[in-house]
Amino acid sequence: MVKKFTVPDDNLEELIFQYCRDFTELERQGRFDPITGRDKEIDELILILLQKGRKNAALLAPAGVGKTAMIAGLAQRIVSGKVPEYLHNARLLEVDMPSMASGTAGPAEFQGRFVPLCRGMAERYHDPKYPKMIMFIDEMHTIMPTCEGSAYRGLSEVMKPYLTVGDLHVVGATTLDEYRIFVKEDPALDRRFQQVPLKVPNAEETFHILQNLRPGYERHHGIAIPDECLELVIKLTDKYLQRRNQPDKSIVMMDGACAWHVMHDGKGGELTPADVKRMISIETKLAPEAL
Repeated sequence: MVKKFTVPDDNLEELIFQYCRDFTELERQGRFDPITGRDKEIDELILILLQKGRKNAALLAPAGVGKTAMIAGLAQRIVSGKVPEYLHNARLLEVDMPSMASGTAGPAEFQGRFVPLCRGMAERYHDPKYPKMIMFIDEMHTIMPTCEGSAYRGLSEVMKPYLTVGDLHVVGATTLDEYRIFVKEDPALDRRFQQVPLKVPNAEETFHILQNLRPGYERHHGIAIPDECLELVIKLTDKYLQRRNQPDKSIVMMDGACAWHVMHDGKGGELTPADVKRMISIETKLAPEAL
C-alpha cells in the first residue's frame, strides 16, 4: 500500500521554496565562506541530532559570535559527506519567519502556513526514502508565548506535539539570557532541547578565522590582505568596539577597510594599516591619528 501524506510532496516543496532558506543547497552553490574554529561545537550538534529522544539543539551565544555561521558549517559537513550515514543528504532548512508572517492578518493565518510545513517534515521523518530534514529557527525565543511584541509568539505551542513524539529535528539559536527568560520558563519545551553554548573567540582564534576567510575577500576586492592588517583589525576592534563581539566585528571591519582601499586606490594593491585605521575611525567617529 502506497503511504499517503496529508501534505503532498509538491505542497511541501512549495512551502520550503516560499518560506525556507535551504542551507545545504546554498552550500552546493558555493555561497558560504569556509567555517573554521567550530569543529567541537559542530561535533556536539551532530551527536545531538543522532539521538532518538532529545534530538533538538539550542545554540546559545551573544550576537556576532557565529550561531548562523555554525549552521553553515553543519551544512558544509553534510554536503561534503563528512557526517554519519543517518545524516547523509540531510536538508538543513532555516524557517524565514518574516517571509512567512508577511501579508497575514493574524496568528491563525500565520500558523496556517507554518503547520503544514511542520507536519510535512514530521510525516516524512520515519520514511527512509526521504532524507532527514533539520529545521533551523534563528532567534528561537521569539516563538515563545511569553515573548511580548513578537509576531511569532505562541508558535512553540504548535511545534510542541511534534517535538514530544520525536518527529522533528529542530535547531534553535538565541542568546543565553533570552533562552533563560523565555524558553527555560517552559519546562516541557526546555526538556526537548540540549544546549550548545558558543564561546566568543579570543584574539588568536579570531586571527585564524580571518586567515581562512581571507582568500574569499581577496578575490572579491581584488587586493592582497597581509597578516599585519588582520592583527591590527583584531587589536583595534577589541579596543574600540567593545560592545560588539568577535569574530563578526573584525570580519565587518576587514571587509570595510578593503572597500575603502578599492574606492580610493583601486584594485590590484595591498590593504594597508592606514586603510584599517580609516575604517575603524569611520565606525567609532574617532580621528585616525587617535587610534
